[in-house]
Amino acid sequence: MALQWLTLVGTIWLQSINGTNSNFPAYSSQLKHLLSLSQLQLNNLAVASDVGKLFGWFSGLAAAHLPLWFVLMIGSILGLIGYGIQYLFLTNRISSLSYGHVFLLTIFSGNSICWINTVCYMVMISNFPFDRQVAVGISTSYLGISAKIYTNLVDAFFPSSPKERAKAFLLLNSTLPLVVCTFVAPMIRDINSGKSMRVEIGFVVIFVITIVTGIYAVTTSFGSMSRGMSPVTVVIGMGMLLLAPVVVPVAEKTMERLQKKCWIRRGERVHDVHVVEEVGGVEIEDGCKGGERSVGENTIGVRLMVMKVEFWLYLFVYLFGATLGLVYLNNLGQITESRGSSKASSLVSLSSSFGFFGRLVPALLAYICSRNKCMASTPVSIAAMMLPMSLAFFSLLSSTTLSLYISTAIIGFCTGAITSIAVSTTTDLFGAKNFSLNHNIVVANIPIGSFLFGDLAALIYRQQSDAKNGKCMGMGCYQTTFIMWGSLCFFGSFLALVLHSRTSK
Repeated sequence: MALQWLTLVGTIWLQSINGTNSNFPAYSSQLKHLLSLSQLQLNNLAVASDVGKLFGWFSGLAAAHLPLWFVLMIGSILGLIGYGIQYLFLTNRISSLSYGHVFLLTIFSGNSICWINTVCYMVMISNFPFDRQVAVGISTSYLGISAKIYTNLVDAFFPSSPKERAKAFLLLNSTLPLVVCTFVAPMIRDINSGKSMRVEIGFVVIFVITIVTGIYAVTTSFGSMSRGMSPVTVVIGMGMLLLAPVVVPVAEKTMERLQKKCWIRRGERVHDVHVVEEVGGVEIEDGCKGGERSVGENTIGVRLMVMKVEFWLYLFVYLFGATLGLVYLNNLGQITESRGSSKASSLVSLSSSFGFFGRLVPALLAYICSRNKCMASTPVSIAAMMLPMSLAFFSLLSSTTLSLYISTAIIGFCTGAITSIAVSTTTDLFGAKNFSLNHNIVVANIPIGSFLFGDLAALIYRQQSDAKNGKCMGMGCYQTTFIMWGSLCFFGSFLALVLHSRTSK
């Protein structure tokens, strides 16, 4: 059990540094000026990061045939190459790097995220088969504060000039995942552990720590609330909260030492075979060493999956939901600039923090409702997230700063929630056996949507921009874009309900 919880702690640390593409809006404007890019070229760099997900199925195949620690290291090395060479170029250690080279390197760095995500998902689904949505939701929630972690580190330890900040983000993006992956790699393994009552207690402790972490992230995202706290203090506080989940495997290890053998209440000692539970109609043998896990699921492969109507409904639901949210967050730097604001970093931290809670809430609801048998279907849950997200896009038509902050928080929350729910949706629809490959096929919609929606927004931006400097200022820059995105998101919620009606049986 201690090793089982240690794998969850390891995936928490991995996800907390795996959102290297989510901090792009924090330095995109500086990168635009440093490389003399047009708005369309800049958007294509954001698309390139998502294009890496088109090749995410490579990580799925690798995870099925290679040790997971090795898959993890491949992902970190790809990120080192992609971001590291860009950093060397900006610091003049490499010359004559063309836009095409930068585009290709961004694809490399975007693909690296898929490898780390695949490992985290597989470990959680394997090690917590009866609470997989809870375990996956907890670990992926930390991906929501990844951008804030990077922003805090840059604020604390690097110069504040825009030019140097862009270099700092690229340096951290290239090196931090490699360091953490190297440290966590020994923890990443399949632990054949049965279900015990202490799983309940462990999840409660992890939830409390995670919620406190999210509250800390949100409060320190607002300058008024964190006034008086130096950036270094904020980083130290976040570091302590990231280390806090270790108390669960440590406590579990202590319990294992105190209870070397299991007992059942019959007044007699039993060797190593223990309690038999019935979970979902399947008898599971549980005990000190853990029994074999067997859960009946309808598992299908990629070929059969893409022939199902449910797959295409699910794909478009994701496209008009989580993908649209990611496109908005990728363009947050330019959206903020067009409104005459210089608060891009604080908005990135805000969306990151609310994305954290968005990813966590489905896990918390799954934990509570699975005990009370009240859980709604995952397509209905996705539809419930897409409706407020659609309203948030329309509220961006208001020119007030308050509407910008509120809408960004809602879109960050809903995007995170849909991304978390999607992991369980893939396993519910197509089974867990081929999850690593199936889910990477599903998320291939992200680069497609990023290209279509992002480039269209960039073209509208260019039509409204000043012919001399290519900049667009005012509400007209993104007005049409917000109307289009809000309408598509609303239509996506309808498709989610159609998917529910087809899978409700």
